[in-house]
Amino acid sequence: MKVLYVSLDTPEKNAEFAASLKTDLPVVSDGEGRAAKSFGVIGFGGLYSKRWTFYIDAEGILREIDQSVSPTTAGADMISKLEALGFAKRTKPATP
Repeated sequence: MKVLYVSLDTPEKNAEFAASLKTDLPVVSDGEGRAAKSFGVIGFGGLYSKRWTFYIDAEGILREIDQSVSPTTAGADMISKLEALGFAKRTKPATP
């Protein structure tokens, strides 16, 4: 399973954001808003994107879209939704 964040911010801002969350998940910069436009989440004037979560399975099938993401519960909500949709749990590689 792959999980990533996509943001309209610069790579530098995204790196700061990832560091602030202490996450190893990739944060992808979509500075021109191409991905946001493709997924229909570009906000007014292209200055922001809506906080939606797209659940896409290994075959590339869009299983669900969460259009009511709450920043305070997003992590727990994603885990619950992934389990409900039957996605495999993410495992970390064993450390030597």
